[in-house]
Order: sequence, then structure tokens, then C-alpha cells
Amino acid sequence: MMTRRKALEQAASGFGGMALAWLMGHDQAAAQSEFNGGLHHRAKVRRVIQLFMNGGATQVDTFDYKPMLEKMHGKPPDASQVDTPGQNWGEFMKSPFAFKRHGNSGRWVSEVYPKLAERVDDLAFLMAMTARTNTHGPASFLQNTGYILPGFPCMGAWISHGLGTLNTNLPAFIVLPDARGLPYNLTGNFTSGFLPARNQGTIIEAGKPHPIPDLHAPSEADKDGLALLGKMNRRHLAASNGDAQLEVRIASYEMAARMQMSAPEALDLSKESEATRKLYGVDRKETEDFGKRCLIARRLVERGVRFVQVWSGMGGASGNWDMHTNIAEELPKMAGSTDQPMAALLTDLGALGLLEDTLVVWSTEFGRTPYSQGAKGGRDHNGGTFNAWLAGAGIKGGVSYGESDELGWKAAVNPTYCYDLHATILHLMGVDHTRLTFKFNGINRRLTDVHGHVLKEILA
Repeated sequence: MMTRRKALEQAASGFGGMALAWLMGHDQAAAQSEFNGGLHHRAKVRRVIQLFMNGGATQVDTFDYKPMLEKMHGKPPDASQVDTPGQNWGEFMKSPFAFKRHGNSGRWVSEVYPKLAERVDDLAFLMAMTARTNTHGPASFLQNTGYILPGFPCMGAWISHGLGTLNTNLPAFIVLPDARGLPYNLTGNFTSGFLPARNQGTIIEAGKPHPIPDLHAPSEADKDGLALLGKMNRRHLAASNGDAQLEVRIASYEMAARMQMSAPEALDLSKESEATRKLYGVDRKETEDFGKRCLIARRLVERGVRFVQVWSGMGGASGNWDMHTNIAEELPKMAGSTDQPMAALLTDLGALGLLEDTLVVWSTEFGRTPYSQGAKGGRDHNGGTFNAWLAGAGIKGGVSYGESDELGWKAAVNPTYCYDLHATILHLMGVDHTRLTFKFNGINRRLTDVHGHVLKEILA
């Protein structure tokens, strides 16, 4: 039985905690107002949509035009040109797709991206991205978490942890995987790692009849029951001396309850006009899945979700950007499924005024080799160079940073790592990547490890 002294102690502790929480919240709100939502300095970006091409998008067949490959086509490379032991060197292979210059910037773009090519003056290209590995799992971890090993928080989790949510009725970090399945590493790419569990990505499977299991609007009786349950949970938490895991579990249940009222509306594309759905390609089989998820991503950031990740491609030997067998047949399918929706996303965000504080990022885990692999002309993994692009708030459109060598084999000028991309994204969100840390096992960990610099050359 609880004594009177114990009851007074817990009550005093509870009131003190409430006062402290109010003061901290008040101070944080004041700071965020001063910094336009930023944590360390004024933010230009409040929301991010990341488009991740799972499998390793081929740079020399999309954005990195290499005339030298046309001259070298059919010739075998030697050790002075490629130096990766153990790989099956084929012959140098020119792109099977025509490249043309587009926009005032004159950016070279392959014919596989006709719609996106019309928007190149809005994009800032990173032409010398490089990775520390050319193996899918570690490379995907690296691009998402900054580490090649599992167990580290991904960028979305860090953003959720550092900046919190703009809408308490929806998660701060939402993941929209390919309808065909999860990517390499499965949910490890969306993990909160050693950060609190509330920061992990909430997966919404937009391609299923029920994107979120058991999601339905509560009745009035349900609401009363949830309110009572909330009171009981708080009493249980107080009696457990602030158990962190219990607190996170209660918070997740409460978020689930709030999502029952807000998520169905956010995911309801019938609210959109026929013209908008057609713009995204939702009416076409080839673009329906990715277009639907890009449109949902726009609706989510419009409602205050901080970070939305849209994946193209599942894990495995097919149905993704891992094209070992036949680039000429495989790439048009993957690029064709994403081209119209990505261009539509940029157009729609701009028309709604959302690009004023929203950042769109296109990335992948590594590139492909300039020589062939397989009898029909595929390409092997290549961590030496690949591409990424950014558009939206704070970005200088129509520019590029870095260059690969004349064969598209290695980064040659201004090599850029995931750490630099992550540092730049955090900087735009008002976060100093060196100061957003979390102490774990005695080490102040951060998204960029001990690396990274802001790519000021692409900032407006």
C-alpha cells in the first residue's frame, strides 16, 4: 500500500516534471521560431522527400554522359583503367541510350528520363558521389545511416530526433516502400538504432488495400476508452519511475490512436482531382505504384510530416536498379516507372508553394561499371562514382558539383560522400551536423560519424 509520504513525493516529482517539460517546450518553441524551425541556425527546409533508387542506378546511362565510352566501346579494359580485383571485366560498353543537353544549364540527360529532363534547371546534381563499398547491404546502410554496419540510426530517425514533428497526429518519419517488397536490409534502412524507438520510420504500404494494418476511425466509445487508457498508462508510467522503454511504448500507442483519425484522410487520393492523379501517372499501369506513393508523399509533407522516404525497387535479383544482365531492357522499365511521377512531384510541390520549404533528394547506394557484365550487356556494381540530385528549398538549380573520370569509373573532381550529402541536408534544416549527437556506449555518435562538410556550392 502506498504511504502518504510516498504519494506526496510522487506528486511533487510529477508536478516538477510537468513544469520542467513546459519550460523546455516553451524554450524550444521560442528557439524554433527564431531559427524558422532550425535547431542551431535559421532553417530553409522544414520537410524532406527522399527518392531512393534501390539496387544501384547506372550513372553512365542516366545523367553522366561519357563520349569516351563510345570510342572505347567493345574494347577490353586493362588494369590501368579498372583496378577492382575479383570482378568479371567485360568490354567497355557505351550507353544504349541517346543523351541530349537540356535546359539553360545544358545538362546532359539520357532519353530514359524525358519528363525529368524538362526540370534540370531546378536540380543540383552531385556528379562525383562515391561509396566505401560496392556490396548492396553495406552500401545501402552507408547511404542511409552513414555506417556500413547495421544498428545505426538512419537520417530520417536523426531528423525526427533532432527536430521533432510538425504534426502530432502523424509520425515525423514515414517510409513508402516499393509495392513489390522491402529493399535490401529490409527495415534496417529505416531503423532508429540506438535512438529512441519513436524515431524509427513508420512503414506505409501504399500498394496494399490496407496500407496500415487495423487502421480505422474510432467511434465515440473508442475515444472515451482511449482517454481512460491514457490516464491508466500515465499512472503506470509514474509508478515505474519513468521507465524509458515503457514511455516509448505508451507514446507509440498514443500515436497509433491519433493516426486512426488523421492517416486515413492523408492517404485518401480520392480527395485529389483527376488532373492531379493523371499528372502523377496514377492512371497508367507503368507509373501507378511510384506515382501513387509520390502523391502520398506530397500529401504527407503538406500535413507536416518531416521526412518521407519513397523507395523504387525491392531487394533481390530483379525488380530494382541492380542491372547485371541487360541494361537496354531493364533500365527503361525502372526509369519509366519513376520519370513522370518525379517530374510531377516537383511540378506539384512548386504549384502549391511547398518547394519554398521542402527539399527533394534523389539518391542510390552506388553506380555501375563502364564495362559490360553478362552476355546481353549488363553492368556490375561500382562504388567509385554515381549520381544524386537535390531540388527545392535552399538549392541552386541548374548547377552540378564534382566530376567523374572520362570513363565514368571513379570520382575525379570533388569526390562527394554520403556524409557530405547528409551534412548538407541537415544544414538546410537548420542543424549543424557536428552538434547533433547522441551518447551511446560512451561515444558521442552522429549521423556523419567524424566526416562530412556542407556542399555550399549547390546552395542558393
